[in-house]
Amino acid sequence: MKPSSLRARLTLIILPPLLIISLIAGAWQFHNTTLRAESIFDKGLLSAAIAISRDVALSDGDAISPSTRRLLADTSGGTIFYHVFAPDGVFVTGYSTPPVLPSMAPKGATDPFYYNSVYQGENVRVLRFQDVTLVSGIAGIFNITVWQNASVRSSFVRNVLSRSFAVIAALVMSVAIVVWFGVRLGLRPLLELERAIAKRTPSELEPIRRAVPTEAQGLVTTLNGLLNRVSRRISSKDEFISNAAHQLRNPMAGVLALAEAVTTAPNPQTAQKRSAELLQAAREASDLTNKLLSFERASGTDVSQTGRPMDLNQLIAHAVSTFEQNHPKASLTVTQDLPRESLLIQADQTMLQEAILNIFSNCLVHGGPKLTRIWVTLRKNGAGAEMLIQDDGIGIPEDRHIEALSRFSQAGGGPGSGLGLAIAARVMKNHGGQLSILPSPRGAKIKLSFSLLDI
Repeated sequence: MKPSSLRARLTLIILPPLLIISLIAGAWQFHNTTLRAESIFDKGLLSAAIAISRDVALSDGDAISPSTRRLLADTSGGTIFYHVFAPDGVFVTGYSTPPVLPSMAPKGATDPFYYNSVYQGENVRVLRFQDVTLVSGIAGIFNITVWQNASVRSSFVRNVLSRSFAVIAALVMSVAIVVWFGVRLGLRPLLELERAIAKRTPSELEPIRRAVPTEAQGLVTTLNGLLNRVSRRISSKDEFISNAAHQLRNPMAGVLALAEAVTTAPNPQTAQKRSAELLQAAREASDLTNKLLSFERASGTDVSQTGRPMDLNQLIAHAVSTFEQNHPKASLTVTQDLPRESLLIQADQTMLQEAILNIFSNCLVHGGPKLTRIWVTLRKNGAGAEMLIQDDGIGIPEDRHIEALSRFSQAGGGPGSGLGLAIAARVMKNHGGQLSILPSPRGAKIKLSFSLLDI
C-alpha cells in the first residue's frame, strides 16, 4: 500500500538506498578495521620479539631490560607473553609453555610466522620469531615465541566500529530529518500552484503563468492546455446556445404563425394550403435544428477516442451510395475516381460521412438548375491523401470562399441553413485534416486533405 503523503513517499524513496549504502560502508569499514587491527597488533608482537632477542643476547638469557618489560606489559593495550629456547631445544627464558605450533608451520629458519592458537583456554595471536644470536657460548638459531590475547584486537575493532557506526547513524538520521522537513519546503511551489488553480472558475479559466520549478513545468503546460480546451469548449457551448436561440427564433415563430393560420382558415381549401406551408416550415425548422446539432457534435468530437482505422475508398463509396439513395429523383450523376490501393485513416465514420454528404447536398442545393454531374477524385499525396469534389454548377466566386465556409452564411444566397460547409470544415479539422475551396473555371471545387495512418 503506497503512502498518501508525497513527503512520506519521497522519504521512503530516499532512505532505503541511503540505508543500503550505509550498510555497505559499514561492511567496508569492518573489513578495513579488521585488517588494520591485525597489522597494528602483529607489528607490536614483532617489536616485542626483536626487543626480547636483543635483551637475551646482551644478558646471556639472564634478564629482560626494564624498557622491554614495559613494552611487554602494555603493548597496544594488552600484555604480551613470551618464550625463548636455544637451538638445542633448551629453555632460555619466559613462560614455560608456549602455544602449540601448528603442523602447517614451516620447518627450519623462516621469516616471522604468525598464527592463531589457544592458550589456557583463551584465544591468542602468536608470533614465532627466529634469530641467529650467541647466548652463554651457544650460537645458532634461537626460537622466540610471543603471544597476546585476541580479545584485545576484538575490543579495538569494536571501539573503532562503534564510533564509525555512530557517525553513520547520525548522518542517516540527519538526512532523514532534512528530507522530511526539506521536502515540505521544496513542495511549497506546488502548494502555491494549488492555490492558483483553486482561483480558476468556469467563467475564469485563464492560463497559469506563475513561475514553477522545472519538474512541474510539464504539469502546468498540460494543465494550461486543458484549461484552454475547456475554455474553448465552454465558449463553443455558449456560442451554440446563442446561435440556436437566434437562428431558431424566426423559424419557430413562422411555424407558430402558420399553425394559428390553419386554425383560422375560412375554408378547407385555404386550410389545406396553409397546412402544406406549415409542413414545409416545420421541415425547414427541423433541418436547421439537425444542422445545429450536427455542428455542435462536430465541434466536440474527439477522433482519437471515437475514431477507428478505416479505408477511405470504402467510406467515400458508401457516402456516394447513401446520397444517391436519399435523392433518387435528382437528375445528377456522381462519378467516382478512386485508387485501387487502400488508404487507411483514423476516422469517426458517422461524422466524416455526414461531412461528405453535406458537401454533396451543398452542390445539389446551390449548384443551379444546370447542375448535372459531380466528380469525386481520391489520390494519395505523400503521407496524406487528397479528395476533390467538383461539380458543373454555377460555382462559388473566389471572393466569397471565406463567406461560404462561415456559419449561417451563403456565398450566393438561396435555401439552406448556411451550415453545410461549416460542419464539413469543422469535421475535417477534428480529423487532423483541412477543407478548402479551390478556384475553378467551372462549378465548385472543394478539396479535403487527410493524414494517412502509418502502417
